[in-house]
Amino acid sequence: MADSSFDVVVETDRQEVDNAINQASKEVAQRYDFKNTGTSIAWSGEEVHITANSEDRVLAALDVLKDKLVKRKVSLKALDYDRPKPAGGQNYRLEISLVNGIPSDKAKALVRTLKREGPKKLQAAIQGDQLRISGKSRDLLQEAQAILRENDESLPLKFTNYR
Repeated sequence: MADSSFDVVVETDRQEVDNAINQASKEVAQRYDFKNTGTSIAWSGEEVHITANSEDRVLAALDVLKDKLVKRKVSLKALDYDRPKPAGGQNYRLEISLVNGIPSDKAKALVRTLKREGPKKLQAAIQGDQLRISGKSRDLLQEAQAILRENDESLPLKFTNYR
């Protein structure tokens, strides 16, 4: 019998993120607490930029965006950002990038976790920015998925190509 396998990937549905940004942008434009603050949420290349006239307004707009992302079933683990920074004049900017692909250091950590906690008959291979997990039975693969869900290295892991 052939080995069963699945791939572990990190990918974000850009269309759902775009829809969430549009909804958040409309809400920010209509809400009274954002009036006259110059708050905006928009794409800038591959990143999302939130700008406003104060650090608190930027963080409030981020909360609105997070709320819209959750409603569209986009994991908040896919967002990568720091603190808002001054952006000239009285404005502040927050740059948010989306995580795509598993970084090599986190992929190695996931493989180590599987080897340490998982069944001995599992094989894990790093293939570019994804992992391929294979084993003799589907039960072993389901155990591996449970282990990876518990120890996800703060990544929005998805399991694909389940064969």
